[in-house]
Amino acid sequence: MAFRRRTKSYPLFSQEFVIHNHADIGFCLVLCVLIGLMFEVTAKTAFLFILPQYNVSVPTAEVSSSGSHSTSSAQGADVAFTSTDSETVHYHYGPKDLVTILFYIFITIILHAVVQEYILDKISKRLHLSKVKHSKFNESGQLVIFHLSSVVWCFYVVVTEGYLTNPRSLWEDYPHVYLPFQVKFFYLCQLAYWLHALPELYFQKVRKEEIPRQLQYICLYLVHIAGAYLLNLSRLGLILLLLQYCTEFLFHMARLFYFADENNEKLFNAWAAVFGVTRLFILTLAVLAIGFGLARMENQAFDPEKGNFNTLLCRLCVLLLVCAAQAWLMWRFIHSQLRHWREYWNEQSAKRRGPAAPRLPARLIKRESGYHENGVVKAENGTSPRTKKLKSP
Repeated sequence: MAFRRRTKSYPLFSQEFVIHNHADIGFCLVLCVLIGLMFEVTAKTAFLFILPQYNVSVPTAEVSSSGSHSTSSAQGADVAFTSTDSETVHYHYGPKDLVTILFYIFITIILHAVVQEYILDKISKRLHLSKVKHSKFNESGQLVIFHLSSVVWCFYVVVTEGYLTNPRSLWEDYPHVYLPFQVKFFYLCQLAYWLHALPELYFQKVRKEEIPRQLQYICLYLVHIAGAYLLNLSRLGLILLLLQYCTEFLFHMARLFYFADENNEKLFNAWAAVFGVTRLFILTLAVLAIGFGLARMENQAFDPEKGNFNTLLCRLCVLLLVCAAQAWLMWRFIHSQLRHWREYWNEQSAKRRGPAAPRLPARLIKRESGYHENGVVKAENGTSPRTKKLKSP
């Protein structure tokens, strides 16, 4: 960060300068926004970056039921979670969310650099990892912290909003246009994290062989999170993210333990069992909520202005996307497991055969005047000893 020592100095605004100082540049931009809060002229603009926008006072009775929402908009920086006894402040999405997401992208870049320098780099120095393992260790270390914090936060939101105790709320009262503060803020932070992962591929100098794999799961997360947010399926998206993040946390934790001790593979076996169960739960929940729940709702009209996308075509597209993603993940999982099992059995069969023991040269039995070789007595110089003639008396 800004207070750490620099062993090398790079030309200003050069490629190496940006790579090594990207966290400090982000910190300066965040500091400028925070300073803008101190002045009345710039406070309203600064609030656009920090707080979620499009806050709406919704009558409590209408939030608990559904249907038409007679609302009174109060956009901007005036945020109050409860305006009166019968009204609650909720939020909907709009173009200004991009400004808020941009601000939290810089926040995430700073946190990424702090975790990398003060936690992961110190651990990796003690492990003495190779370049390939070092890159994977950094990736898993960052994702373990992110998945753990996301699981705790998502579980808290799901429990406090009552989505676990009342599964019918996942599709009832659709469209879920108006979101509580913590639900909208959670989605904005999730989008900010996965968007920040794109420039981090450049800042972290990820190897070219690893970029396609990382781009695949980054884009997969962005499509699913943005789709749930924009199609007003935020409640279902929270449950699916909770299941997915639990599985991913277990996988990256297993990989960290493997880098510390290559003989420690018990967590991989636990992850393999949880992975298949999670795919089954996600598919079942998606079909139940979208294929059956939303299909029975009375309002089946396509109305983007009111946030209603509950049509047969939209439901089929969403189900197809979810099913295709889960099938692709399961195919990659099976392919990976078969490859590992094949390598394991090849190693085991090689150990059972073992290398042939080399033949030792036949030991030569030495005698008094020579030695025996192939049943013939040889002299020390290699010639056959002659029998002595007996002298006649």
